[in-house]
Amino acid sequence: MPEIENLGVFLVAAISLNMTPGPDTLYVLARSVGQGRRAGVVSVLGGSTGRLVHTFATALGLSALLVSSPKAYAVVKLLGAIYLVYLGVRMLLGRDEKGERVEAGAQSLARIYTQGFATNVLNPAVAAFFISFLPQFVNPERGSVAAQVVFLGALFTTTAALWSLTVALLAGTFGNFLTAHPRFARAQRWLTGSILVALGARLAFV
Repeated sequence: MPEIENLGVFLVAAISLNMTPGPDTLYVLARSVGQGRRAGVVSVLGGSTGRLVHTFATALGLSALLVSSPKAYAVVKLLGAIYLVYLGVRMLLGRDEKGERVEAGAQSLARIYTQGFATNVLNPAVAAFFISFLPQFVNPERGSVAAQVVFLGALFTTTAALWSLTVALLAGTFGNFLTAHPRFARAQRWLTGSILVALGARLAFV
């Protein structure tokens, strides 16, 4: 394990940032309420893998290249926004029967994982955050800079995953309650789809 300066400060900051409601939390919330705890947990795993990709990209300097190129940044951001809106519209136009969750049976967990991964990787704001946040706790005199960045990114991803898993389990339980009451099924679908569309719009225009 690399020797990290101010590791305690980093952990406090990471936990605080992850517990602040943001796009990742809302995405997991939408998936969990709309498709259950398993879908929420798998979405967390997909998003965590995406953060690790950003971590290694930061360590290798690739994220800095992306952020320094306005055109590349805009293209990636637009692709991520379109993808989120697409997922939301699919949810809004989906049909549920007898209060069952939309696509809960038809959509494989592998596909949900891939979608969670894609929504994180296609968000250049995550890359920008990593290259601005992680280097603050890196000290070249304490060893390999890349190793320190990878360690910090993995630690940040772990704290984010633990928080997101808590959200997924709680939101999934709430979703089970809604599913048991058929009159809430349509509102449940619209809530989930609307959150995804809103996240896409936010990514496109912020």
